Amino acid sequence: MQHIVMNATARYPRLNRTYKFDSSEMKSVPCDPMDDGAAYEMQFVMSEDEAQMLRQLCMSAWTEAKAKDTKKNWPDAPANLPYKRTDDGIIGKAKLKGAYGTEKTQPPRQVDAKKNPMPDDFMLTTGSKVNVAVTLVPYNTGSVNGVSLRLRAVQVLELAEMQQSDPFSVADGYTVGGTAGNDPFAAASPAPANADLGGDDLPFLAQKSPTLGRRGASLGEEEVFSGQ
Repeated sequence: MQHIVMNATARYPRLNRTYKFDSSEMKSVPCDPMDDGAAYEMQFVMSEDEAQMLRQLCMSAWTEAKAKDTKKNWPDAPANLPYKRTDDGIIGKAKLKGAYGTEKTQPPRQVDAKKNPMPDDFMLTTGSKVNVAVTLVPYNTGSVNGVSLRLRAVQVLELAEMQQSDPFSVADGYTVGGTAGNDPFAAASPAPANADLGGDDLPFLAQKSPTLGRRGASLGEEEVFSGQ
């Protein structure tokens, strides 16, 4: 069963390469797609209406899977759903394994509001407004059961500015423009324009900085989203 979560807010997207959780570092780290636990993944904050719709779809997908699989004991309702309520809102999670069996998967497609593919080096940022295309996957191992979201594609509606992590807090001490004192790295006064610098003339001429072009592409794959 497929679904699109509309107008969500992206959180911690890892879509350009696979990551896995490293218990020694207690965080997700880049890894090879064939590693155990390797996945493309993202979280997203969604509205109450979207959460209610997703819950209904999860229940429908669960009921359908239960009816098809008569060999397992399926509870009446799944124990785990692919979202949770937090102080930061209703947060969903979707992921795509780096490989299923021996077959590597392709990264989830990322397109803009007009369905144009994003360049290969595009980095989705936390806080961006997105539509998230997923497949609902019921699972029942006997000891654990629920419904997960398999990530298919992301449509970027608004791109948020990348947030830079800062390990420091403001402290008393030296500030830019303060007294140099005995600082051996203090900037020296520039030499006058007509000063003799010694030796031959400088061997360089002023050069214009190169300009960078943008890459573009047209969407040639199966359409997932409707035009915005």
